[in-house]
Amino acid sequence: MPIPLPPFDLDLLRTLVTIAESGGVTRAAERLGRTQSTISLQVKRLEDGLGKRLFLRDGRGFALTGDGEVLLAYARRLLGLAGEACAVLMEPDVGGIVRLGTPEDFATAHLPDVLWRFARAHPQVALEVRCDFTANLLDGFAQGDYDLVLCKREPRGAGDGVRVWREPLVWAASARLLLQPGQPVPLVLAPAPDIYRRRALEALDRAGMPWRITYTSPSLNGIQAAVSAGLGVTILSRDLLATGFQVVEKMPDLADMEIALHRRPGAMSKAVDLLAEHIVRSLEGGRPIQG
Repeated sequence: MPIPLPPFDLDLLRTLVTIAESGGVTRAAERLGRTQSTISLQVKRLEDGLGKRLFLRDGRGFALTGDGEVLLAYARRLLGLAGEACAVLMEPDVGGIVRLGTPEDFATAHLPDVLWRFARAHPQVALEVRCDFTANLLDGFAQGDYDLVLCKREPRGAGDGVRVWREPLVWAASARLLLQPGQPVPLVLAPAPDIYRRRALEALDRAGMPWRITYTSPSLNGIQAAVSAGLGVTILSRDLLATGFQVVEKMPDLADMEIALHRRPGAMSKAVDLLAEHIVRSLEGGRPIQG
């Protein structure tokens, strides 16, 4: 007897992903341009079809159950494959060069799979990807050096560029580092104009905590190596906590960082259009927001 097909309607899966990423039905409805009742009915259809509870309604919002977490991972993959199939079938002959600028840490942690899928769907498009600090990327963007740039910015909702990611930040150090009470906090940072450097110094100054910079490196690998050696504390995305790193407690709170996509005004390239759409579709919403 054949196994019945699961209710994996792509529209229902998109609703699941949007609720998880935006934090609830209200914001999901706004993003999808639908009513809250429609979104709730779609969740019910998906849960009834699977016979599984996917969300917990706790009064603060929608939190994923264990089954919901499992399905979320598959839903993202299915939606990505569907978008890739459409791109291959509907835009198979697009070519050209797209110049993309991105912060190194974001490129390392989140872009490889995104760009691999784009390259597989559009093999005639050549990607020129350069990593730099956000301030330098924006300067180069203003001078026409890039078609697209992904830049870090303070969380502010609407603004320049399209927000595609929300980056939780932590104070990180290795177990080798022994912090001495009352002594300046040793810091491992990138040079100015790195936004994490500014974040670290401003947060410590506001908290009245003395600090000293013990190591400066312009590369992510250099920063991670220095932290691993126990030379100091740094700020990292939670996703970049390497083996042997730990979150440093009793440090000032750090607000999340946003990543926004900027597109060069007047760029008429179809390849640029496709990569911008692909990045937004792949990354938009960033971290699931609970509550």
